[in-house]
Amino acid sequence: MTKAIDIEQLHHHIEEHEGIQTFPCAQFVEQGEAVLEKQCDILIPAALESQITMENADRIDAKLIVEAANGPISFGADDILKKKGIVVIPDAYANAGGVTVSYFEWIRNISHIRFGRMERRHDQIRGENMTKVLEEATGHTVSEQIRNSISRGADELDLVRSGLDDTVRLAYQEIRATMENDEKITDLRTAVYVLPLEN
Repeated sequence: MTKAIDIEQLHHHIEEHEGIQTFPCAQFVEQGEAVLEKQCDILIPAALESQITMENADRIDAKLIVEAANGPISFGADDILKKKGIVVIPDAYANAGGVTVSYFEWIRNISHIRFGRMERRHDQIRGENMTKVLEEATGHTVSEQIRNSISRGADELDLVRSGLDDTVRLAYQEIRATMENDEKITDLRTAVYVLPLEN
């Protein structure tokens, strides 16, 4: 098992040495594209488009590819990967989080109301009531840490994360349903493209 890279340590190294080549906790590979062909469970091409092409697609040895870059897999390579049975989570879905959160920010800005402002006090009161019910039902006092955790109420970051989680989960369910309802759609990318056409 390969040891994970300590991101903070890497960040400090980059600041101090202005690059990653001499980072002692990893091996630097001069020909970076060769790393795409290493055996792995999950491959995440995250920088440039067309990194996986018809020239190297046969040598890709991953079970799952998550397109964090825009268009990192060429059209021809996508077909090769599909035939190899490699699941590809397409960029249109994998990168939707940033767009979704930007939408939430836009909604907040045009409404001039911070997320959670109206719900927060209600959540706190409900949490305090739940704590009282727990104490009465068990006959034990709830610790201050648990009491604070239950009655804290969601802040803006909690609500954004919850909204993003909900949006991404529902989108995936719709993508899967699109695939299951049409036997001609055999991959997530096609389902992602067909879904808006059906709605």
